[in-house]
Amino acid sequence: MLNITVKDIVEAVNGTLLCGEETQVIEHISIDSRSSQGNDIFVPIIGEKVDAHRFIDQALSIGCAATLTSEHQQMTSEKAWIRVDDTVEALHEIGRLCRSRIHIPAVGVTGSVGKTTTREMIATALSAEKKVFKTSKNYNSSVGLPITLSEMTNEDDIAVLELGMNVPGELGTISDLANLDIAVLTNIGVAHIEYFGTQDEICKEKYTITKGFHKDGFLVINGDDPLLVKYKDLTGYPYVLYGTGAECAYRAENIRTIEGKYAFDFVYEDKRVPVVLSVLGHHNVLNAAAALAVAHRVGVNVEAAAKELEVFTGFQNRLQKYEIDGYTVIDDTYNASPASMKAGLEVLVNYAAAGRKIAVLGDMFELGENAPQYHYEVGAFAAKLAIDQMLLVGSNAAFIGKAMQAGHSSCDVMIMESKESAAAYLKSKVKTGDVVYIKASNGMKLKEITAYLQAKE
Repeated sequence: MLNITVKDIVEAVNGTLLCGEETQVIEHISIDSRSSQGNDIFVPIIGEKVDAHRFIDQALSIGCAATLTSEHQQMTSEKAWIRVDDTVEALHEIGRLCRSRIHIPAVGVTGSVGKTTTREMIATALSAEKKVFKTSKNYNSSVGLPITLSEMTNEDDIAVLELGMNVPGELGTISDLANLDIAVLTNIGVAHIEYFGTQDEICKEKYTITKGFHKDGFLVINGDDPLLVKYKDLTGYPYVLYGTGAECAYRAENIRTIEGKYAFDFVYEDKRVPVVLSVLGHHNVLNAAAALAVAHRVGVNVEAAAKELEVFTGFQNRLQKYEIDGYTVIDDTYNASPASMKAGLEVLVNYAAAGRKIAVLGDMFELGENAPQYHYEVGAFAAKLAIDQMLLVGSNAAFIGKAMQAGHSSCDVMIMESKESAAAYLKSKVKTGDVVYIKASNGMKLKEITAYLQAKE
């Protein structure tokens, strides 16, 4: 809870109070005019399609106590209106003000794939001995991170913050607000490549997370990612590598499966800690290694942290498993990139199932002009896997099917008109013992397929 005054905000954003009481206490930040927790300050964001200034009256009517504006010079109201030049920059300054009042260390997590799961696993590992604050929902962006910072309290021992980026400069800007002690870099893929041009440029941009270090800071880097390793000395900050290679100070060795669960030995400083994971996916071995590396860096007992990870079962719409009428659905629909889609397909083919293995794949977004090629590459990869049936939704997803055909896959590939037709087909055709894996970018809304399959007639 914020617990700052309108006067505090006016001073922080270098704004002008057009009306209202400067003593009004503000407890929350809202960017959604349809919801208020009470005593919010509404921040109208000017987007590509919608200018939220037109929703200010609605926000104030449902409980917001104040609003920012960059489009009004005068106003008469009992509610506080604060004039600023740019509402997003003002939001950043509010976030900076919030962070300045919190005196706990923070771990930042960034990467092209797996940020949220890694964040959750780090928070789980640290919870063995610490009270942990973590990014809620998907508040990891230029707009979302200040809201996350406004929710932090000094009652916590440590914070784990997810930091994303969509365009050049964004990550450096928000990391500067976060005031980080440790930054974890998970991997470099092609997500958002349309804004950066090459993977090398994406990698360099990821290293701008160190702008949040200010004076001191420490990097925890995926040593299995060749691009991250290539630029590991770019910032000049000290670092350590985690991964599976001999050069990694924190290593996962003897990776195996035990009764369908991934297990490995976490090796560091000549110590060896056994780890068993409940979450699906071979790639989560690396995420767990990152979590345990951070735990050791901040003084949490590694054995205790490993025990906490053993009961971690994942995060919503990220390899979440549902048992429905005798068959299994693996919902991985939160987002998608070529790397995460390939990793998910490996989860499907390695899953022990008595029946068929069915993949439902949709379009991956923000891949630029080469999007068809990236989808084709996923199809070429999938053509080598033992998948029984594949349903494809979306114009770019069709290129997955073309690659499957070119690769002479025996998989039964079907192009679906919509997510609704895919859901209806599954509802009528899936049998006991089958396993269905669903993956696409969040905007495709394939998560609705899971909800449809769960619904009772």
